[in-house]
Amino acid sequence: MKESAKHAVRQILITHLEQNHQRKTPERFAVLDTVCSFPSHFSMQQLATELDMKNFHVSRATLYNTINLLMKLRLVASFKLTEGVRYEVVYNNTSQCHQICTICGKVSAVKSPLIVNAVEQTHLKRFRKEGFTLSIYGVCSSCQAKITRQKNKNKS
Repeated sequence: MKESAKHAVRQILITHLEQNHQRKTPERFAVLDTVCSFPSHFSMQQLATELDMKNFHVSRATLYNTINLLMKLRLVASFKLTEGVRYEVVYNNTSQCHQICTICGKVSAVKSPLIVNAVEQTHLKRFRKEGFTLSIYGVCSSCQAKITRQKNKNKS
């Protein structure tokens, strides 16, 4: 994530904490900075490990509470996969599509103007759209090839 985006994300958190009279703790900012440092999806365990490597121990409760706050602020999104929940920074990305392999858990972004246009053109009664998330579950080509090889091997 670019430094300007990191600064903007940090400012969103600061503004929220100030408006809601919540404490600006070092733990919250450490979690935010670490979350922003991940190049792609991450698990709660990966987040805890990364913080420990930085010699910044944070309790599980603080991790989950902070992630939930970041999700409430729509800075982080979660995905339910077969091996557990994964998270991703989504700042400045109000519309996103992902394909998720139900076997290996690989998550890939899908660029589909057709889907984005369809959602944008959909008129919802008494509701203002701000963004969307679409998760398409299936089997990736690598896993399909492994399944096919296994079937062919069992036939022999």
